Amino acid sequence: MAEIFTLADVVQMAAAREVYGKKLIELGLRHDNIVVMTADLMRSDHIEEYKRRFPERAFSVGIAEGNMVSIAAGLALTGKIVFCSTMAPFMTMRACEQCRTNVDYGNLPVRLIGSHSGLSSGSGATHAGQEDIAIMRSMCNMTVVAPGDPNQIAKVVEASIDWDGPVYIRIGRGGEPLVYKDDYVYKIGQSITLREGKDATIIACGVLLHHANKAAEMLAEEGYSIRVIDMHTIKPIDEEAIIRAANETGVVVTAEDHNRTGGLGSAVAEVIADNNLNTRFSRVGIPGVYCCIGGADEMYKKFGMDYEGIMATVKEALK
Repeated sequence: MAEIFTLADVVQMAAAREVYGKKLIELGLRHDNIVVMTADLMRSDHIEEYKRRFPERAFSVGIAEGNMVSIAAGLALTGKIVFCSTMAPFMTMRACEQCRTNVDYGNLPVRLIGSHSGLSSGSGATHAGQEDIAIMRSMCNMTVVAPGDPNQIAKVVEASIDWDGPVYIRIGRGGEPLVYKDDYVYKIGQSITLREGKDATIIACGVLLHHANKAAEMLAEEGYSIRVIDMHTIKPIDEEAIIRAANETGVVVTAEDHNRTGGLGSAVAEVIADNNLNTRFSRVGIPGVYCCIGGADEMYKKFGMDYEGIMATVKEALK
């Protein structure tokens, strides 16, 4: 089991976009078929240094997300592994048709990076990635990954090099808490159990993994034994871990920075229903409303998505 930060530690923060940029340089030095693209967010997505080192393998297409994805598909057909990045709502809605028809339909090795996902942008509904998981996981060949902490993005990018087909990777704006302390084995499609527990299970992804872990620690002080699972890969989802958690704890709560409909919670609910599991089930996420302008932490609290909201949901499910 990986060593993780606890309440006794000072919360460590990192920027996933910066980790992403540094990892691309490392991979660019080892693989001459990696091409990096962005839609006018070269600085924001931290790929300026990649552009400086590999000018013939880095392109900004301007504010034209659909064109970017179409060009990426063409490059992939020539043997390139292409990393495209822009804000999550623009990647998954402005370029939705190109993602589906040009990339997913051809099952091409394009990695679509959606930054500022969930409520992390703080810029209101137009810039919030509230629906991106639902959109991307509905595509037939698309793998969908939401790293459990900022440093995990490096492991996801590395693992994606040998992964077949397209991958959507959602990351936050930056400054999210770290969950993992040490190096650990990472595999796309294989969840990570942070804590064992017998009373209930919290299955989380992205920034809410930190809140889920904190909720479990505080519930432990009240005498509850809570399992926490990092379900970083939402498609293909780790069905075995969900089935085991439901059977062994009898209570499953999901937590995600995404609409409750269509995201991690829906994916877990499908597994529970398809396997006729006898378990109590609740979802923590954005409750079917468009967000306002404001800090992510403020909205997590408003919508009951922070550790206190997760605690309350678990306690209600345990009644």
